[in-house]
Order: sequence, then structure tokens, then C-alpha cells
Amino acid sequence: MKITILGAAGGIGQALSLLLKLQLPRGSKLSLYDVSSFTPGIAVDLSHIPTSVEINGFSEQNAALALKDADIVCVSAGFARKPGMTRSDLFELNASIICELIEQVAITSPQALIAIITNPVNTTVPIAAEILKKAKVYNKNKLFGVTTLDIIRANTFVASLINRAPEDLNIPVIGGHSGSTILPLLSHIKGEAQLNKTQIHHITADIQTAGTKVLEAKSGGGSATLSMAYAAARFCLSLVHALQGKNNIIEYAYVEGHGEYARFFSQPLLLGQNGITTYLPIGAISEFEMYMLANMLDQLKNDIILGEEFVK
Repeated sequence: MKITILGAAGGIGQALSLLLKLQLPRGSKLSLYDVSSFTPGIAVDLSHIPTSVEINGFSEQNAALALKDADIVCVSAGFARKPGMTRSDLFELNASIICELIEQVAITSPQALIAIITNPVNTTVPIAAEILKKAKVYNKNKLFGVTTLDIIRANTFVASLINRAPEDLNIPVIGGHSGSTILPLLSHIKGEAQLNKTQIHHITADIQTAGTKVLEAKSGGGSATLSMAYAAARFCLSLVHALQGKNNIIEYAYVEGHGEYARFFSQPLLLGQNGITTYLPIGAISEFEMYMLANMLDQLKNDIILGEEFVK
């Protein structure tokens, strides 16, 4: 099993590399790529950790070497959002980077499962899809936008209110991966502890603005890197388990599904050895969640169109 990280020298990429070096199954191969010249040094550094995961680093023009025979490709390359920067500003910086990298993936590892971490995910995933289509290698069951960060934030924030361990929660989050397009399904919390209307409104807003809170707290020192790396590692390991043939691997991700709400939409997925096995329904939702869903769709669809038109 070979996993390649594109953007491995960044804040997310380095932390993700560490987590995967520690958690990947024995005998796995971890391949790191970034334009930064010190990327091979990151691999040497990580190679000293005593796990049976082979690790190699590549830089500059060696993306093809990093991608060769990859089963999973995690894309974290690009610029992070800074205070005062809108997601539109971020799009202008990262769209071209995603194009270049996905073109390489299409040539070198077209059968790999691809997990897009680079923001704005609502737009970078449609870009990746269009690039893969142009190369005639697009398989919608193998392209994912990683939205797991929204789920772990929901688990953390809700746990503090209902006096539960966050490890015991797995709150669904659907829609997209920015602002109002992030919709936690708080009505799906199991057990006796239920949130009142005021708590639901506040927690929903907290989850939607959590990324901005990290930006402000870091005072220009970066965006959410460590929590995002944890979320990406969790999602990547689920892909690994699915490729190994393990059963009942369910994750939420931003994918091209059946188009009930938008062309791309974050929803529950049953994963298997060829990527998505089944697109699962979101289930019953509350009146408040129905309202929030209806009101986010225009923004989500505009984000998707932005990505599609960038490639065309």
C-alpha cells in the first residue's frame, strides 16, 4: 500500500506525514512531495521513527516519482488562509496549484484514490474533477474532498455542552466545507442528551466559523494545521482500511453523488476497494436543518461553478 502526500512540507503536510508514519499498517510506503527543497529531509527525519513504514521524500520537479504506483494521494499543497483573506482570495492562489498537481496524478497514478485537503474544498474538488475528465481518467467514486475536520469540531464542541466524551460522538456534517455551507446534523445526536434551540444555533455557528477563530487566535501565524492533519489522517486511514477489504467503513466526504442537492455534496459514504461503494442517505433532519440546507445551496452551487469554469 502506497500513500503519497502532495504538499508534504507545509503545516498540514508535515503533521499528516507524522501521523501516517505512526499509524499506517506495517509494510506501507509513504511518499512525500513538495516543491520545497527540504522535503527529502523531512522524510529522513521521519524515517528515524521506529515503525515499519517505508518513507521517501521528493522535491521540485519530482512529483512523478512520488506518485508512481500510489494507491492513495492526499493533496494538501497550496497557500493557507490568512487573517482578512476571503475564500475567494484563497481560490485565486490555490486553483492553479491544484490544476498542476492533478494533471500529474492523472498521468502517473490515474487509478489512485484522491483526497483533496487544499482549500477552498468546495471549489478545488470540482477543479480536480474537470482536470481528470479532460484526461479521460475521472472516476467519481475515487475523488474526495476531506471534510472530516467539521465532524471532529462538531464532536468536540457538542461534547463540552452535554458532558460526554468527544471520542464517543460522531456527529454528521453535510453540505460543503466553508461558512454557511457547513451543516452539522445536531438532531442526530444519540442518547438522552439533547440540545435546546439556542444551543443548536450557537453550536452550528461555532462549527461554521471555527476556521476563522483559529486564524484569529494564531495572529497571522497560520490556519488550522494540526487539527486538519488529524482529520486528514483519520480519513486517509479509512481509505486504507477500505482498500484492505475491511467491511463497514463509513465516512463523510465532499463528493460528486447523485446531485439531489448539488453536483458536489458532503454526505455519508460506504467505502470499499474501488472507492465509494454506496452513496448513503443523510436521513431525517430537523426543521432548522432543512432551513439551513435550503439557504446554503446557492452558495455551494456558486462555489462549484467557479471551479468548473476555471478549468474550462
